[in-house]
Amino acid sequence: MIEEIRAKSKELLESGRVSCVIGYEEATTGGSLHPAQRGTRPAFIYDPAEVDRLVWNRQCYANLTTFLHDKKKPPRRGEEVPSVAILVKPCDSRTINLLVGEAQIQREKVYVIGLACGGMMAEGKLQERCLRCNVRTPIVYDALIGEPPDVEVEDDFADVTGLEGMPAEERLKFWLKEFDRCIRCYACRQACPGCYCTVCEFDRDDSLWIGMQIEMPEKYFFHTFRAMHLAGRCIECNECERVCPMDIPLSLLNRKLVKEVDELFGYRGGMTKEPTPFVTILADGEVSLI
Repeated sequence: MIEEIRAKSKELLESGRVSCVIGYEEATTGGSLHPAQRGTRPAFIYDPAEVDRLVWNRQCYANLTTFLHDKKKPPRRGEEVPSVAILVKPCDSRTINLLVGEAQIQREKVYVIGLACGGMMAEGKLQERCLRCNVRTPIVYDALIGEPPDVEVEDDFADVTGLEGMPAEERLKFWLKEFDRCIRCYACRQACPGCYCTVCEFDRDDSLWIGMQIEMPEKYFFHTFRAMHLAGRCIECNECERVCPMDIPLSLLNRKLVKEVDELFGYRGGMTKEPTPFVTILADGEVSLI
């Protein structure tokens, strides 16, 4: 797959179809480890001669689509929005639908290189999110590389059933304990492709909703506010939890809302270009924006 990724990237850059390819390259840390164990980091390839930097392995955790927000505007006044290519795993590809449906990116300006995926590894085993993933081929792509594994997985939301079984007081106590460890570094927000507001409510010093302190009320409000903002929009890439330096189980909160929206509306974020049910109404059998 690596050679196919490099060949397609070189073709797109040499033809002028795109100005940049967003992919993965080997991380610079862990030099004594085997290349497949060193991990990866995002790579931005502008020169066809540099496509050999691109790699693909089971350490390619990052959801690269968050970087599309940096490429959706002209670099200078009077210039056109640049065309870019991006590598996406199946879970990440749902972001393309999300951002197109919310008019954040122009689909024709993004060439999607879809990668069939058997799951990402962590500490020698499949990541938890991959154990329940039933989407092995990207939802959206312009070119598909690789053969999807022949597996069938039923997402039974087993990861949230334990939480649901707790009495309300115990559940509140659980979350207060988790949120108390938050240092409000906003790594979760920065890694989330669905958090793209130019000025975040939590960065304003004149906010009527929340202050800049890091006491429990502010931390609690930040996480619940962000979770509700993502209700019906979360594409379940789990980047928020992966980057959290305090290991707060943010996926539990987001997945609980994913389950509720799925049960109420039969809808999961990014599976189609239709926007979340929370911004639409059914009127005479037609969907219209509120």
